[in-house]
Parts: sequence; structure tokens; C-alpha cells
Amino acid sequence: MSNSNVSQLPDYITSAKPNPQSNRAPWYKNTAPTYAGIFLWFVFWQDAAKAANLGGTLAQGLGVALGGLVISALICHYLFYLVPGLLGMKTGLPLYIVGTSTFGAKGGFFMPGFLMGVLQFGWLGVNTYFASLALAEVIPVPAQVLMVIWGLLAAFVGLKGIQYVAKVATFLPLIPLITLLLLLAKTAGSIGSFDPAKLIALQQAAAPTASTCSVGVCSVVAVIMTYVVGFFATAGAAGVDFGTNSRDKRDVSMGGLIGVALAIVFTAGISMLVVAGVYGSPELSAKAVAAGAEKKSFILDSFNLIPVVLGAGPAKWIMFALAVAAFPPACFSSFIAANSFKTTLPKVNPFISVGIGAAVSVVLAVTKLAGDAIGVFVIIGASFGPICGAMMVDYLLSGGKWSGPRAGFNPAGWVAWLLGFIVGILPNVGVHVPAAPVTAFIIGAVAYFVCAKVGLQSAVVPLPAKR
Repeated sequence: MSNSNVSQLPDYITSAKPNPQSNRAPWYKNTAPTYAGIFLWFVFWQDAAKAANLGGTLAQGLGVALGGLVISALICHYLFYLVPGLLGMKTGLPLYIVGTSTFGAKGGFFMPGFLMGVLQFGWLGVNTYFASLALAEVIPVPAQVLMVIWGLLAAFVGLKGIQYVAKVATFLPLIPLITLLLLLAKTAGSIGSFDPAKLIALQQAAAPTASTCSVGVCSVVAVIMTYVVGFFATAGAAGVDFGTNSRDKRDVSMGGLIGVALAIVFTAGISMLVVAGVYGSPELSAKAVAAGAEKKSFILDSFNLIPVVLGAGPAKWIMFALAVAAFPPACFSSFIAANSFKTTLPKVNPFISVGIGAAVSVVLAVTKLAGDAIGVFVIIGASFGPICGAMMVDYLLSGGKWSGPRAGFNPAGWVAWLLGFIVGILPNVGVHVPAAPVTAFIIGAVAYFVCAKVGLQSAVVPLPAKR
């Protein structure tokens, strides 16, 4: 290879070493349990039945809601995870290297590398907000103070002590798993009596002046897709990193089908069943309405229904335990952000870059902006939906393999991302876009295909022969 070609490749590309086969393991030892742990996080499943419309995602019945959930789970696996996972498995290289074929040797430094780090602080803000509210039910300290402590501590541990958290995190997912099964056992008997019309009537009676409306089947499915896919978008692109630990295509596929698709249906599905069971029981629904009146809202999230189902005393400690179990995900978000910044901002002390990000996370939590989980999911979906779409088309156009880094800033990738992001972010400025993260994915995929066909891809720069 010529010296001119070498000069086009930054050191972070030429120095990258593939993960050898000897370091890889079966899907049930790495990919599946790690992804499943993400979906066991209560911040994901708690709002599965919640939406702005009357009746939430249960407005058209439990069957429609569960059907929408299955569709969303399959989209996450086949469109957002599978190609990144295969790229990681085939190359053994991490996302910030593999992404250079889509966004260029220089462009990949920022997209998806730097962007992945930035968005982790959005996750940290959401984690900090909900975990601190739960902790404040037991610890006699204002929730806002706990938010400051939680956010900064998670950032510090993510920088320095993640190996210790990882050991504890192996067992902590058992807490949300047991909680979900317990809630399901207590409400299963009344699920068959659930009637969405009665739920809507209860919600209308509780908030007669609310500017909400009922929606159709397609709208319900679109809301569920926005919620689930938006949550998963960054983790889908991170499938490249998960794939580097996979031995073959079967490991990649099974890791996604079990750890992603099945885990989504299991956790969010049980959450929906619990809400349906509560409002299918006259006794529990009366308690839920009363509890909602105290909070000045109508409760459709399974987390705030825990006291209704299990009683205030036990619920307080269960909610506390769920908050504790959310600490490792907070640390992992900081850890991923730190790694991203160390790569993209090598001359900046990570304590400064991560510290600034953690401060932003705390501000998002304290101001309650992070409390709008679905709004955060839309932003993340808009950011990473077109990245996943462009990567998939790039992979297919390259014959099912990684083409290698492209020179500079690959125009096709950046045009695809910009168009997809603009469309995907429109709901946050009041413009309706159905299933915005999925729409952003489609826009990104189509735009990359068109750009590639009209010659807007920069040239591939050959890697050294040792690759």
C-alpha cells in the first residue's frame, strides 16, 4: 500500500486490532444476557402502556398493544441490530472503526463515535431522574439533591471503577425480573376482564379537561414503535461492539433474537399485562384512580402501579431496589461516553469532558426534562435511526461485508444522516411523524442508496496488508 493511502488513515484506524476468535464466546454467554439486562432496566418497561392519547398504548386493546410490541421487537432485531452485529463479527473491530466505511475515515471519528458519547448523557439524565425519585421515597433527602449525587457518582464510577460495578451488575438484573413476575402473578387473574373502553372512561373522568384523544390501531402501533425503537437505537448500532465477541453468524442471530427481540416482548409485554390487570379489576382500578388523584395524574405506568398492586409498605422497598439496580446502567452510560471521548478528544482530560456531560445530565434531571422518556427516545431514535439505516445499505451494497474505511468525510453517509435526523426530530418541534425513529431509519437508508448510486461515496482507502 502506498504512503499516500497510509496518510489518509488516522492512527486510531491503523492501530486498531481485531478481537481474535480465541476471545469470543457463545451468544448465551455475552450478547443475549447483556442486551436482556438493558431491557430489564425499569426505565424501559415502566412506560410500555403509557402514551399521550386516552388509554395509552392499550387504547385499542391488549392484543393490538402486544402485536405492536412484537413488530417493534422484530424491527429492533432485523433492522437496527443484525447488520451491525454481523459487521462486528466479521471484522472483529469496534463501532468507531466500522463506521468509517459509512461516514469516512475522518467523519467516522465524530459519527457515530462522538455522537454515541454525547447521547449517553441523555441516558444518564433519564436514569438519574427516575432512580432518584424512587430513592427519595425511602431516603429522607430531596430528590433534586439525590439527582446531583447520583449523576456525578455514576460518572465518576464509569470513569474509574466500572470493573467493580460490572461484578455486581451480574446479579442486580434479578431484581426487576422478580418484580415483573411478582406483579404479573398478582394481576393475572383480572387481565381477561380488561376493557379498553372502561379504561378510557376512567381516564376521562379523572382528567375531563385533558387535551387527549383516542387513536386508531395504526397510531397505537406507531407509538409503541417510537417508544421501543427509540430506546434501542444506540444499542442497535453498538451491536458492532457486541458482534466482536461473537464466533459466527448464528451467535449474532441468536444473541439478537433472544437478547433483543424476546427480551423486549417479555419485559414490556409483562408491563402492559400488569396495567391491563390493574384496570381489569374493579378493586385495583379504584385504588389506581385514587393513587393517581394524589399525584394529580392518571397512572398508566407499571412502576407507579407497584404500590397499588403490592401495597405501599412493600412497594417502597421494591421501588428502592429497582433504583439501586439502575445504578450499573448509569455507570455503563458514563463508561461508554468516556471511551468515546477518549477516542475522539484524546487531548482533553476525560474528567473534564465526562464531567461536563454529567453536569448536563444532572441539569436535565433536576429540571425534569429527562422525565419525558418518550421525548428523549425520539431524539435518540432521530440521531441513530439514520446511522443504522445508512450502515445497513452500505453493508448490502458492499456484498455483505465491510468495505473498509472511506476517505475523508463520506458524503453519502452524512447526507443520509442529516436528512434522516431532520425528519426524525420533527415530533419534538410539534410536527407529527409516525414512528419517527423507524421513519428516520428508512430516510437514512434510502438517501444513502441514492447517494451511492449517483457517485457520492468517497473512495475506499485500503488498509495495511496485515488486515
